[in-house]
Amino acid sequence: MGTLEKMKFEVKIKKQIEKKLEKLPIPIQNKLLRLVLDLRDKGPVQSNWPNYNKLNKNEYHCHLGYSWVACWKHKKNTIIIEVYYVGSREKAPY
Repeated sequence: MGTLEKMKFEVKIKKQIEKKLEKLPIPIQNKLLRLVLDLRDKGPVQSNWPNYNKLNKNEYHCHLGYSWVACWKHKKNTIIIEVYYVGSREKAPY
């Protein structure tokens, strides 16, 4: 039997976030890139990230730094993960 290739997820970033990315501090931009790669390679459950938490049945969040968070959602039985918020934890939508 051959080895099955591990499925990769498709990570989409909302347009409104894309416009704001360059305003984020460089270290936070770098952490977001690592998170997106982890989401792509490992899926929506990211328990190795700081303050990772499942917000509800298909939404998640983690900290990118003390004051910075990312939120994403994954609809079951799909390969699409959407990052819908990156910013200060004070303004996070949860």
